[in-house]
Amino acid sequence: MDYVPGLQGIPATQSKISFLDGQEGVLTYRGYPIVELAKHSTFEEAAWVLINGELPNSAQLTCFDGELRANRRVKYNVRDIMKFLPIDGHPMEALQTCVASLGMFYPGQERMTANGISADSEFVEQMIVKILASMATLVAMWEHIRRGDDPVQPRTDLTYAENFLYMMNEREPDPVEARIMDACLVLHAEHTINASTFAALVCGSTLAPPNLVVASAIGTLAGPLHGGANQRVLNMLDEIGSVDKVSNWLDQRLATKQVVWGFGHREYKVKDPRADILQGLLEELRQHRGGQISPLYDIARELERCADERLAPKGVYPNVDFYSGLLYEALGMPRDQFTPIFAISRTVGWLAHWKEQISHNRIFRPTQVYEGYPVRAYSPMAAR
Repeated sequence: MDYVPGLQGIPATQSKISFLDGQEGVLTYRGYPIVELAKHSTFEEAAWVLINGELPNSAQLTCFDGELRANRRVKYNVRDIMKFLPIDGHPMEALQTCVASLGMFYPGQERMTANGISADSEFVEQMIVKILASMATLVAMWEHIRRGDDPVQPRTDLTYAENFLYMMNEREPDPVEARIMDACLVLHAEHTINASTFAALVCGSTLAPPNLVVASAIGTLAGPLHGGANQRVLNMLDEIGSVDKVSNWLDQRLATKQVVWGFGHREYKVKDPRADILQGLLEELRQHRGGQISPLYDIARELERCADERLAPKGVYPNVDFYSGLLYEALGMPRDQFTPIFAISRTVGWLAHWKEQISHNRIFRPTQVYEGYPVRAYSPMAAR
């Protein structure tokens, strides 16, 4: 058997959910280009597409949106769990803890059949709605509780993106900012079999309850090589300091073989299509604010220009993390909340894959290439 580090290029499942062409820079959800969905769809509609496979009609979308709005509140016990967590703990750990606890308030594992096929489609649909609706609430709750404040209650008269901004900032969301946040959620909702989605598949294949499936994915997303890179991008831009220092900084960084955060992707050999869209959203936000936006954005643009000369010939381009953190910070989000926001969105993809996995389930059981000792004799303690 050949060992392939990181399972690079090894098919792990069959899926109809999303498609990625890294050579052409194409990403589709159920066949619909991400560029079109980010421009024309809402997060609610993109979620429906990923979970159900087709664009919804008006009645279907209205019903789905209504169910999400009706399930935004979480049990008070979850709030109490948060109150006992260290206030300096990372929001991803708080989120994973609370998502893992949801199954205790919404039980139903017994409704998964022993042969791996869910016989209760109603349970599957209910849990998808409950978990997805709760995610933004949990992230916003922790933001206030860790400051010593009571959380802001969710509202049912706002869209998913509007309500999240309202709960985080405790003010009426600006319509332009809400639409930009909505597009960000669409862009991060799904990306084929990445590390966190694979973790969700493995966990789901054991017939673990869906809240634990999502909790396992959250833990995987927390790593800086997956979901935590956008926070590091902003720290990197802070380190550079100004536009005139970019070129020398990049040369020194490359000479010492250090990571340039936000560049390169295992799949894309061109600029990540999501990065292009996010940059366009930053330009839109800057125009909306009369030309005012973070000075880090100018540093980022210059870094991309310099990297295009040095890294593009090697197939290394900006990925989704390069501009997403800049956009989140411009919308008032704390840096350590960037990855939880990513998790809010990616929960759609995780749950879509969970639903697909249990429809034709087989537990994952890969093998290994053993490099240890052959069978050998055991020595009693007195003889060692």
